[in-house]
Amino acid sequence: MSSPKTTGARGPYAKSAQRSSDILDAAATVFGTHGYHGGSLRDIARQLDVSLTSVVHHFGSKYELLEAVLERSDGTTDGNQAFDFDAACVDRGVVPATLERIRSSVKRPELLRLFAILAAESSAPGHPAHDWFVARYQRKASELANAFTYDQTSGRIDAARDPQALGRLLLAVWDGVQLQWLIDPSTDMEKAMLLFFESALPEALNHPRAVVRRELPTSPRTPAGNDA
Repeated sequence: MSSPKTTGARGPYAKSAQRSSDILDAAATVFGTHGYHGGSLRDIARQLDVSLTSVVHHFGSKYELLEAVLERSDGTTDGNQAFDFDAACVDRGVVPATLERIRSSVKRPELLRLFAILAAESSAPGHPAHDWFVARYQRKASELANAFTYDQTSGRIDAARDPQALGRLLLAVWDGVQLQWLIDPSTDMEKAMLLFFESALPEALNHPRAVVRRELPTSPRTPAGNDA
C-alpha cells in the first residue's frame, strides 16, 4: 500500500507565510544596502510593491523585522536553507565545518554584507541591534569553545590548546577575512582560512576524519555590486 501524500500549507496560511518570507528577503536587501538607520519600512514595502500596512501586519515594528532578518540569516546558508554548524562540528570537526560553511555562505554575499554592515553599526551601544550582536558573539564564542573541547576529547586537536581562546580567535579571523572578501572579491576567502588553520591548528587538518580540500579555486565569485 502506498503511503499517503503529505502536502504543504495551502490557502491563506500559505500565502501569509510566503508574504513573510518575501518581506524578510526585501528587508535583508534594504538593510544590507543602507544599514538599519538608512533603510525604512517604506523602502521594504516599495521593494515588494505592497503597502506599508502589509509590512507592519506581518512584523509589528522595524526592530522586530530586523531581528527576524538577523535570526534567519544567522542560521542559514542562503536565507532559507538551514546549515547545522554544531552538527557538522561534531561529525567532522570545527575546521572542516568552518570551511564548509564558508563555501556555502559565499553563494549569498548580500547576507554576509548585511551582517558586516549591521555588526559595525551595532558597535554603538544605542543601536537597536547592539544587544543582539553582543549576545550573538558571546553565544558563538561559547559554542566554538565547546566544539574545540569536543575536538580535543576526540583527538582532533592538541589537548593543551585553550578552547576559549581558539573560539575567540576563529571568530576574529573569520570576520576579518569575510570583510576583506566583501571589499575585494578577488580575495580567496576559503584559501585564507585554510592558511590560518594550517598555521594555528595543523593537527586538525591531518586528522583522518577531517575531509578538507587542499586544492582550492583561485578565483572566487564576485558579488553583485548593490544586491544586498
